[in-house]
Amino acid sequence: MTIDPKSTWKEALEIIKISVSSGTFTTWFAQTHIVKISDLGKRYSIEVASPTAFSKNTIETRYFGLVQDSLSKVLGKPCDLVFSVKENPQKASITEDSTPLFATKKNEDEVLQALQRARIRPTFTFENFAVSSSNQMAHAAALAVSENLGSAYNPLFIWGGVGVGKTHLMVAVGNATVRRRPNLKVLFCTSETFTNDIVEGIRNKTTPEVRNKYRKLDLLMIDDIQFIAGKDTAQEEFFHTFNAVTSSGGQVILTSDRPPAEIAKLEERLRSRFEAGLNVDIAPPDFELRCAIAQIKARERNLPLDMEQIQIIAANLDSARKIEGALIKLMTLAGARGMEITNELVENIIGKGIESNVRPVRKDPAKVIDAVCRYYQVGKRAMLGESRARPVARPRQILMYLLRTDFGIPLEEVGRIVGGRDHTTVMHAVEKITQLATNDVQIREDMSKIKLGI
Repeated sequence: MTIDPKSTWKEALEIIKISVSSGTFTTWFAQTHIVKISDLGKRYSIEVASPTAFSKNTIETRYFGLVQDSLSKVLGKPCDLVFSVKENPQKASITEDSTPLFATKKNEDEVLQALQRARIRPTFTFENFAVSSSNQMAHAAALAVSENLGSAYNPLFIWGGVGVGKTHLMVAVGNATVRRRPNLKVLFCTSETFTNDIVEGIRNKTTPEVRNKYRKLDLLMIDDIQFIAGKDTAQEEFFHTFNAVTSSGGQVILTSDRPPAEIAKLEERLRSRFEAGLNVDIAPPDFELRCAIAQIKARERNLPLDMEQIQIIAANLDSARKIEGALIKLMTLAGARGMEITNELVENIIGKGIESNVRPVRKDPAKVIDAVCRYYQVGKRAMLGESRARPVARPRQILMYLLRTDFGIPLEEVGRIVGGRDHTTVMHAVEKITQLATNDVQIREDMSKIKLGI
């Protein structure tokens, strides 16, 4: 019996999709395919191909068991896997369904007008929001609110650092709401806009109109609510606005760069109301999520980036806004100047972004190596050698991270400096230390002390 590799892999991916986040699935599995399936009698031998060596190594290292189990379930026999680097000849990416929810061509004009009235960007949707472990809870909460306004979590308070997707997720709720029911009163604004409206209302004696604008909404979304703190009149008006919207069954969604308890000069009555709903944070995006974000943003701009270029961007930029900025530069160079997008061009763009945040005087790599060796009490020969023992491997990864991110040295050059390693090894080290530094205080302290010793 002939087995179709394409349909077999599609079924296996459906199983894999359940076990990993959508960000991980999009990053590592969307461009993979089965090259061939050989029937060995009691077992199958299957060649699974990825478009780049980096993605091939990642899948083989992290997800070998998952892929093997999924294929065994589909085929009903044990499978031996071989991983290779090959482009999919059919160029068929298997991704999440990107069909917009709720909208049809018939009511698209009405929807667009409603989005414009609500000050909502049409591109900020749940479909364009990449999900991973760092934002999964916030995404689930926002999705629940969009399906049941005023009942699921009210208010929904989303907080986190700059560029982690708070605004996108909040506006996605408004987008889904408008697409379902364009007749609802929905409004998105910043806390500055709200404050300015209050001031203008007082100045022009139009306060009743301002109150009518905000207090009769079905969905009120305010971005960066922390900036309302310390402004007595604005807090007073927002207190009554909040009560009016929620008491009539409306939904309030707020974003902030910190939780309510840490917003200084915020009135206690507002703090208690913010804390009465669901407070959920969004952590900085991990490597897989940054890859997914880069893919989505590149697709929106019709930028033809391959997976290796996506991974170069994700390994060196730590937020969605930085990724978007790099893609805009690439689009400018590729469009206006007609330059071909190559790995070297991507690295040059990334290098410019890094250099703006590093010390003005580039340090001698030898001094960086000496500082890391001295701090961890590891010999230079071992540091630059082949040993994979943890007491050596982790300091070596930190060394590569510092050379790449703090001193702006290109990936290939870092690999050459640290014992002649491949640039994908450097990318993996940058990714690993980025993830550890997000959660591990000791790692951050170690790197700070190393920098002081350089």
